[in-house]
Amino acid sequence: MKILDKYLLKTFLTTFTLVFVILFFIFILQTVWLFIAELAGKDLDLTMVIKFLLFAMPRIIPLVLPLSVLLASIMTFGNLAENYEFAAMKSAGISLQRAMKSLIIFISILSIVAFLFANNVIPYAEYKFINFRKNIAQLKPALAIAEGQFSDVGLYNIKVNKKSGVNGNTLTGITIHKKSQIAGGSKTVIKAKNGELISSEKSSTLKLVLHDGYYYEDLLLKKYEDWNKMPFAKSSFKKYTINIDLTKLNTVNVDDASITSTNTMLNLSELSYTLDSLNKTIKTDILSFSENISQRIRINKNSKIISPPKNKPLPNNLLSLYTNEQKLKILEMANSNIESTLYSINGTNTELEYKQKNINGHLLAFYDKFVIAFACFLMFFIGAPLGAIIRKGGLGLPIVFAVLIFISFHFINTFGKRIAQEDELSPFVGAWLSTLILSPLAILLTYRATNDIGLINLDVFLAPFQRILKKMFPSPK
Repeated sequence: MKILDKYLLKTFLTTFTLVFVILFFIFILQTVWLFIAELAGKDLDLTMVIKFLLFAMPRIIPLVLPLSVLLASIMTFGNLAENYEFAAMKSAGISLQRAMKSLIIFISILSIVAFLFANNVIPYAEYKFINFRKNIAQLKPALAIAEGQFSDVGLYNIKVNKKSGVNGNTLTGITIHKKSQIAGGSKTVIKAKNGELISSEKSSTLKLVLHDGYYYEDLLLKKYEDWNKMPFAKSSFKKYTINIDLTKLNTVNVDDASITSTNTMLNLSELSYTLDSLNKTIKTDILSFSENISQRIRINKNSKIISPPKNKPLPNNLLSLYTNEQKLKILEMANSNIESTLYSINGTNTELEYKQKNINGHLLAFYDKFVIAFACFLMFFIGAPLGAIIRKGGLGLPIVFAVLIFISFHFINTFGKRIAQEDELSPFVGAWLSTLILSPLAILLTYRATNDIGLINLDVFLAPFQRILKKMFPSPK
């Protein structure tokens, strides 16, 4: 390796490491902020908090790594151009492509590492992260319920005045609001003097045993006048047990554009196997539904409809062959069949849409592992020529450009995946949309930097106005 390659590689690695550490720390603070409700004031020891953060860290890499490459590239090549080191290289016959050679090799290695990390480490960390949160709630069930405030746990909003005991399992002053599964449904309130939380490591169910309390439930009456006679039902109890599903605690993600399903916990081979199974299932469902529909629309042989006369030509109006009573039966049967078929079609369509969205989510997770690797390449070929063009290093102008470009990349990426998830765009296009849009920018910047063309050629825009001014105000001879 030549001295120039070593110098450029050392400069880039120093800047990249510094930027990566700073950005990673910022995103870790964001993670803590998003999960502060689960960490603060719940008697977690330092070891549990560190494990919680360690399992959450790998999901940050797909955001931090491309941004670090972009910012480090702009700063490195901006400093070289600002200090006229590029001018010295070009005077010695060294082009921009030759100067980027060692860094391209490094970025290639970094992209391979990023792909392996996304395919192996991130799925494992997602699996450990979700299960660790579940285990915390099981080993210390009181963590699922905060003191002095309503805690949303599954189908219940629970408030306790005081928690006591070794793990805070003994509760005092309990108020529970049960959520209705139906819009405008009955409202249920449960109050108890005290209670106890019981859980098992082998179960995802948290048992809440209440003592000495009352159960209130609003009744859904058909007539409004009856509400005054019986506004609600009330009962008392000495002991009442509620089972709470703890799997609801595992539906929170750090990134909003990310999908809350198991696809983030699978590598490429597992995703391929799962996708194959899902595609076979949906094809089988479609075939089965089509066969069922064809059976539905056939006229029942046991029906009392009289068959049309044989050996006679059929008229244009088939109903004219039947009596009024028979016509009524035929129309009633047709109407019933249509309503039943439409109901079946709508229900099956909703189910197939859900299954297709699940397939789309797995496809997006599959393509994401390649997108992160290509994003490192893309950001380097945007940042390096951009730094050479603007000729500014440091933390001023490079940060402005880096933030604008990365926000555009992240916004397009999130937008593409969301519309692809809703089956309004191909998952392949949705996952690669940001790279497809920004790749022409990388090519343009590399071309302009190689040919020593500025970022914006103002002469192109000013020339027409200059010609107009010269015609309006000709220079004196």
